[in-house]
Amino acid sequence: MSTLKEKIEKHLLEVQKPSRYIGGEVGSVIKDKSKVDVRFAFCFPDTYDIGMSHLGMKILYSLTNERENYWCERCFAPGLDFEEIMRKNDIPLYALESLDPIKDFDFIGFTLQYELSYTGVLNMLDLAGIPVFSKDRTEELTQIVVAGGPCVCNPEPLADFFDIFILGEGEEVNLELMDLYWEMKQQGAKRMDFLRRAAQIPGVYVPQFYHFFYKEDGTIDRMEVTDGAPEKITKRIIKDFDKVYYPDNFVVPFTEIVHDRVSVEVLRGCIRGCRFCQAGFIYRPFREKSTDTIVSETKSLCENTGYDEVSLASLSTSDHSEIDPMLTRLIKYTEGERVNLSLPSLRVDNFSESLLNKIKKVRKSGLTFAAEGGTQRLRDVINKNVSEEEIMSTCRIAFEGGYSAVKLYFMMGLPTETDEDIVGIAELAQRIIDLFYSIEDRPRGKGVQISISCATFVPKPFTPFQFEPQDTREMIEHKQKLLMDSVTSRKVKVSYHDPNVSMLEVILAKGDRRLCKSIYTAWKKGCKFDSWSEHFRFDLWLEAFAECGIDPAFYANRRFDYDEILPWDHLDYLVSKEFFIRENKTAHKAVTTPNCRERCSGCGVNKAVGRDCF
Repeated sequence: MSTLKEKIEKHLLEVQKPSRYIGGEVGSVIKDKSKVDVRFAFCFPDTYDIGMSHLGMKILYSLTNERENYWCERCFAPGLDFEEIMRKNDIPLYALESLDPIKDFDFIGFTLQYELSYTGVLNMLDLAGIPVFSKDRTEELTQIVVAGGPCVCNPEPLADFFDIFILGEGEEVNLELMDLYWEMKQQGAKRMDFLRRAAQIPGVYVPQFYHFFYKEDGTIDRMEVTDGAPEKITKRIIKDFDKVYYPDNFVVPFTEIVHDRVSVEVLRGCIRGCRFCQAGFIYRPFREKSTDTIVSETKSLCENTGYDEVSLASLSTSDHSEIDPMLTRLIKYTEGERVNLSLPSLRVDNFSESLLNKIKKVRKSGLTFAAEGGTQRLRDVINKNVSEEEIMSTCRIAFEGGYSAVKLYFMMGLPTETDEDIVGIAELAQRIIDLFYSIEDRPRGKGVQISISCATFVPKPFTPFQFEPQDTREMIEHKQKLLMDSVTSRKVKVSYHDPNVSMLEVILAKGDRRLCKSIYTAWKKGCKFDSWSEHFRFDLWLEAFAECGIDPAFYANRRFDYDEILPWDHLDYLVSKEFFIRENKTAHKAVTTPNCRERCSGCGVNKAVGRDCF
């Protein structure tokens, strides 16, 4: 009988990118199984190319593997070609380090980065030979299926499939959970014994201990808690971010991945308070690393991995309090070592000639800015706190500095949006073009190019807009056509999202656990890789909703009442619901709220962490 490794090797030349499936990369951790007490399969519910770009996996992989008796291994969703081979040849889903089936592991852990990966979770469990529903798993203490990541701020649509959800930052709580597991495993404990104890760890949510009851109108009537679990689960945070664990080495793939470079996290959280931005609220409080720490981590990772590009990871790098001296020191190092330095999209309101001169040393392509709204009124509604004067000033600095290409991000379908706001996007682009040609020392020999990217607004939990409905598909299609008709210059290029994708995203983002059956049904019908346009099947999703008695508009196109019990109200991400209600009311008055450095807005985080945020 051939071994699993031989089965895998036999078929590698039949698939695209076989290096996705073999492991053995530089930097991967191999351990003696006889000396390992707890095994953790870190699963990313998308392909290797995407999952290997995820910074959180790199951090938790290295952190766990520093414990001699714990072994964290990686696992990714196979491409459709390899999945077909796996199913035909009885190859179970396996971890890359050992090539062992993940069904033999103690923990099967998923990171939930985006809602459209949910069917991928079910598909991976099925490929592994692990029961998809938690109620069908063995009573023995094994195969504990856990999840973390931003989507865990509302995990209810996946509640039937997971044993445990981990809220917030995992650097400390993951090891606490594994320590408890090892302790109870030695005692011969059963699964339920472990889950009851695990539910007492701050930040750990065991969904089967929470039971929801509904009113006739479909909204939540009440929640009941059993087995001594806490009434509210509070997310975990790392208080001293400058001293938080960060690896000095990454696994270096054999094949090119989406973000094929070193990533150095420079800060967590955001001071801005944009009312649509979930990440800006669920990652509060704002914390940053010192310049010394950032430079040290950059040097270690570049030297140990051999990468010749480094990216500064954050929600808003230019909000770092030491952005100028930090970039000065990093550029001195990267130029000397011939390493490219990559920055994320930039803030319009703190863009300066000094910053541009630094950027020109590290990035030669066009600049990207998030304007989000086409008129000042709408930018005030969403609390973007960016004026048109600042947008034009930023573009002038860029054009005078030698740039001729600018990309602008907008959202479509924002609360209170009118046709005037859509036409305003095209008018703003035209004014930027006119600005370019009014500058005497503009770049010669080439014309200006303005790229407009329009995403459909998705109201998300734990934001001031969590109560808002999403525009219907017909409304979005009308606005998309209006924008295209309003753009008259060939120097402006427009791209936008499929509104069906955005509708599914909001249903899964704001849904309750009655959606579990729909997700399961959609997966059984063949839905997977839903974030990939070539695989997205909205027709099958609509069939699944209909068969399960779900009205998509109830979650997507209905305004949630302020006093309504929301599916995520029992989860505490430190920002109060009262703050979100207050900010929602302020938004409808088109009034802005200052950023956190200017004035505390009373979101509740400072009280929760017992200190001032600044």
